[in-house]
Amino acid sequence: VRVDPATRWLCPLDEISSLRDFLAFEDHVERGATRRGGEVPAYWYEAPIYYKGNHQAILGPEDECPWPPYTEWVDFELELALIVGRRGRDVASGSAADHIFGFTVFNDFSARDVQAKEISAWLGPSKGKDFANAFGPCIVTADEVGAEPDLEMLCRVNGEEWGRARSGAIHWKWADIIAHVSAGEDIYPADVYGSGTPGGCCGLDLGRRLRPGDVVELEIERIGVLRNRIGARA
Repeated sequence: VRVDPATRWLCPLDEISSLRDFLAFEDHVERGATRRGGEVPAYWYEAPIYYKGNHQAILGPEDECPWPPYTEWVDFELELALIVGRRGRDVASGSAADHIFGFTVFNDFSARDVQAKEISAWLGPSKGKDFANAFGPCIVTADEVGAEPDLEMLCRVNGEEWGRARSGAIHWKWADIIAHVSAGEDIYPADVYGSGTPGGCCGLDLGRRLRPGDVVELEIERIGVLRNRIGARA
């Protein structure tokens, strides 16, 4: 299929039922533990943990990411997102693939200074994450990439590569994630689950910060490039 270069891609998700974002890559968790001078919490190895994001604050390709007035530190996170395609409850991990519609690229924008304060108070994140979630450029169905895709992931800022990883390095598999979320509750079509970022694929892990006007490109093999510009400080 040939696409006119002038074509404007919109967010492939015009409505999201719910948004859950996981912390599923061990190397990212380990880096966080090192920054805090501690160890990975034991519970992280017992269940795939997540927070619930703002499913109304959605951006698509080429949309500008707003810089909220309450933060000094806007960051990006390169993630793979799963879209649920079938309702279920108490789904066994062996049947989880039947509930996967497909995958897309997810930029989990973060207000790092606010996020750190919220977590230090033993709840959240909330305002540290709620202002922007970008998805795109398209959804690739599971029959094309499989239920546990191993795809190259990379992030660039202003054309410079900042990080690279593979989605197959995820610790908690998508089957584990679906089984966990659906335990004792229903999952629905258009529910979205973010993988969390691999280690070294966000500014926090790299000790680097975005500035207003920076262009962030997140690319995942076989899906495409999600590009967003960082807006001016509010």
